[in-house]
Order: sequence, then C-alpha cells, then structure tokens
Amino acid sequence: MIAVARLVAAKDLRIEARSRVLLWQVLPFGVIALLLSGLALGPAQAGNSSAGPGLFYLVTLFVTLLMINRSQSLENAPGTRASVATLGLDPAGVFLGKALALTVELWVTGIVLLAGSVLVLHTALIGTVQALPSILVTLATLAVAGTLYGALTQGGDGPATLLPVLTLPAFAPLLIAGERSFSAALHGGALWEWWVIVLVALVAYTAVGILLYGVLEES
Repeated sequence: MIAVARLVAAKDLRIEARSRVLLWQVLPFGVIALLLSGLALGPAQAGNSSAGPGLFYLVTLFVTLLMINRSQSLENAPGTRASVATLGLDPAGVFLGKALALTVELWVTGIVLLAGSVLVLHTALIGTVQALPSILVTLATLAVAGTLYGALTQGGDGPATLLPVLTLPAFAPLLIAGERSFSAALHGGALWEWWVIVLVALVAYTAVGILLYGVLEES
C-alpha cells in the first residue's frame, strides 16, 4: 500500500510540475481572490480587522475545490483507469497517494496565500508563523477529505457543480476550526482545542478513504 501511494503521489506531482497548472492558473487565482478580499476590507480595516484568518480560509476553500477537480481529472484521463485496473493497484494506496500529492500542492499554495495575507491583509507575521503548524494540518485534512469526495463525484454528469454541494457541509467544521486556531495564534489564545477537531477529522477521513476508495472508483 505504501509503495503504491508513493508511486501515485510521484505521478500526480510529476504531471503537475510538467503542466504548471498550479503555478500559472491556481496560484494566480488565489492571489487575486486574496487581493480582492483586501480591497473589500479597505486600507483602514485591513490591518485592524479580525477577518484575516476567515478570508484566508475562504480563499483556500475556493482553491481547494479547483485542485480537487484537477486531481480527479488526472484519473479520468484516457487509459488511466484501465491501467490501474490492469496493474491491480491497491485502491487504498491510490487514495493515499492522491491525498498526499494534493496535500503537498495545498501546502505550497497555502504558504503563498499566507505570505499574501501578511502583505495584503496585514495579519501579524509572528502570529501567522505560530499558526503555521495548525494550518498545515488543516490543509492536509482538506486534501484527504477532498480526495474522498472527489472520487464520489467523478463519475457524475456534472462533478464540477456537484462537488461544492457535497464538500461544503463536510468542510465547514474544518474551516471553522482552522479559522479559530489561526485567530487564537494571532491574539495569543489557546490552540489545542481546535486541533482536536481537525486531527479527529484527519484520522476519520483517512480511515474511510482507505476502506471505501476502491468502491467509489468502481461506482
């Protein structure tokens, strides 16, 4: 399972590096959305408003949805499904590999957006750095859950529109916990109580994905 996960993750990351969709399309979209959020706050409120963490996660949500669709489109390419079936790859390994690749991509995007949050929304640099571990865990959980829901919608007639409907209720607790943890880091509050929600969700989604990803692929 681990060997398959490494193989699939390397394949997805290699394709992404060659296509540069993340670099030339997804990242610019996220930066522009963050810039528009800063303009909506206005120069007087950008540094004083407590909306920075929420806006960061809102932009991250939009970017995550784009990247989930991108990740699943790789599996829908001609011959990919047939190759997976022919090689007899472990579905659990495929799930973990795709989740790992998506996690790495979200981490890269998240770091860029955090830098933009400091520059555009004027969030405190020290607090942002302190919140970084919780943000990385939250993004990893979004990647694992997104891989699972992406597999659930990839066989439908309109996955691009069905995916947000299914994922938003599932992502809401993660986004709330991530925002509260980020805000607590900025204002010197406790972080651990929000970490519990994210870590439990990460373990739960990983377990469900390992057990059911093969069934979802065949549906």
